Amino acid sequence: MKRNALAILFLAVFVDLVGYGMIVPLLPFYVQRAAPGATLVGILSGLYAAAQFLVGPMLGSLSDRFGRRPVLIACLSGTSLAYLLLAVADNLPLLALALLIDGVTGGNLSIAQAYIADSTAPDRRARGLGLIGAAFGLGLMIGPVLGGVLSLFGLSVPAQVASALALANTLFALAMLPESLPPERRRSFLPDSTARLSTFLRAANPLANLISLLRIAAIRRPLVVVVLLNLAFSGLYSNFPLFTAARFGWGMFENALFFAFVGVCAVTTQGLLLGLMQRWLGDVWLAHVGMAVMAGALVATGLAPEAWMLYPSVGLIAFGSGLAIPALTSLLSLQVSPADQGRLMGGTAALLNLTMIAGPVIAGVSFDQAGTAAPYLIGALLAVAALLTFNVDRLSSCQRVREGRT
Repeated sequence: MKRNALAILFLAVFVDLVGYGMIVPLLPFYVQRAAPGATLVGILSGLYAAAQFLVGPMLGSLSDRFGRRPVLIACLSGTSLAYLLLAVADNLPLLALALLIDGVTGGNLSIAQAYIADSTAPDRRARGLGLIGAAFGLGLMIGPVLGGVLSLFGLSVPAQVASALALANTLFALAMLPESLPPERRRSFLPDSTARLSTFLRAANPLANLISLLRIAAIRRPLVVVVLLNLAFSGLYSNFPLFTAARFGWGMFENALFFAFVGVCAVTTQGLLLGLMQRWLGDVWLAHVGMAVMAGALVATGLAPEAWMLYPSVGLIAFGSGLAIPALTSLLSLQVSPADQGRLMGGTAALLNLTMIAGPVIAGVSFDQAGTAAPYLIGALLAVAALLTFNVDRLSSCQRVREGRT
């Protein structure tokens, strides 16, 4: 890839994630403006995730056919419209429409990753993808701080600024971003034959990879571990501002700053500590440590009597998940052949998207029905269940090895 194209893509992803980071900590407050209740926050957060789950594979297939640039620009413009609607949404239908549009057009990162894969040699691809990860992390650190400061001038202001950023990003991509996928390399799914149409429908089906993946017996139990662990914290982003408001009287500014702190913890863990600890402990023990830390930190968060205690406890949740999830993904990849790696990653992504639909709903319902600490204590139980399931799987693997030797 030409260096200027990589810089342009980095800037576009960074600006997009700044806008996203501005909105995520404030989303529960936008929902509460229309109607109260943590359950509703969970349902609408699940709606956003469901839209991404259903439409994401189709966006990827459309970019294979028409090129990355037009799909990426369409996603950026849709994000601008969604944030503009969010700024003025004072009723549930308009709010749901804003989140639905944002979810449908939320495939920016996957299209950016495909752009890099098109344009880089294999030996330089990791560096290119690493830059996208850096843009992601920086956006999620700067965005919440900016959103928190702007929220002091009114709840609509962060969404208005995020919409303007997304619109400027759209115009920037239109003017500066070149296409990465030449016409001769594009996939044709025009229905001039049944086979081509069938291929497109399979590619656009979000459950196709998942169903195919579950046929591999060796990874079913590890996939259960991944699902349990992601369910443990997938609803906390949408629920946490409600928790801090109810327990400690935090407002939009305090929550936005806290989300920036969580972003710093996540980037530090994955960018610095993960590599060091992986060489020291290996993937199996890394997964053990990560899950155990998560379980304890979730309990500490749910039962925290003082607001300052949230900083170490939630920092440890970010630390534990930042260790466990990559370790489990690495272990999963060792269970399948090189030819099945794409199917594994696609199916795993589908599973994680499903947890992002269910997790916010579970957190919202439990918050309303069982108390403010309930989502975090349930998350701790799920993390413990993941750890126990992981240990059973490891024992079963050891037993199979011993039986093979006798």
